Amino acid sequence: MTVRGAEATETRSRSASPSTATAVTRESATAGPAQLAIPWPGEKVALTKARAEMVKFQMAARGIKDAEVLRAMGTVPRHLFVPEQHLDEAYADHPLPIGFGQTISQPYIVALMTELLRLEGYKRVLEIGTGSGYQAAVLAELLPQVYTIEIIPELAAQAQARLSALGYDNAHVLAADGYYGWAEFAPFDAIIVTAAPDQLPPPLVEQLAASGRLVIPIGPQGGLQVLWQFVNEDEGLTGYRILDVRFVPFTRVVKSAPE
Repeated sequence: MTVRGAEATETRSRSASPSTATAVTRESATAGPAQLAIPWPGEKVALTKARAEMVKFQMAARGIKDAEVLRAMGTVPRHLFVPEQHLDEAYADHPLPIGFGQTISQPYIVALMTELLRLEGYKRVLEIGTGSGYQAAVLAELLPQVYTIEIIPELAAQAQARLSALGYDNAHVLAADGYYGWAEFAPFDAIIVTAAPDQLPPPLVEQLAASGRLVIPIGPQGGLQVLWQFVNEDEGLTGYRILDVRFVPFTRVVKSAPE
């Protein structure tokens, strides 16, 4: 495996993963060139404005350039993926707790990791660490098929209900240990991991398609973690160090009750 230097200059550190379901019909409208956020049916103007400002100031201003990623971030109603007590902070520039010791990632980190996947032309993606389902919803805006694994059964069930209620029928949730991936639907054009293991899980590498990309934070809990972009090239896997981050640990044991 080849390892190369940093490709990003952004050095903010944050987390990953998520909680609750709301029945809303997904809107089919698309954003125009000057429209940074798409309003959902019944959505308050303040929430649409907050999402537009999130895209403009937290993403575009920090170097996120992929127009499709920006569109997806401006479309998915992030406020429906956070617990009600944190609704006022849904579009704030930091992660939020969602129960079971998990978090929904900082919006910028979600956009950055999605952009690093370079999804154009891809058909299917695997996500490890569904949480609230927010990252899966963003991916579902961009790809025909999204497969996402959550080890905490309660979160997996909540995420599937939420994604279905919002119309993301192309997002499929599995309650299982994400370390082993989802071999039934491999290979995947892209794999994204939203929790930090101590090392790169070999089963995920095996399930990555040729020329595919894998974006993952790696490092010990409480210590230095690094966000990596791995590319499955002809000569083997090449790793690109992106930036220092702080994610929740990659869970291998199911927790039975919220913290």
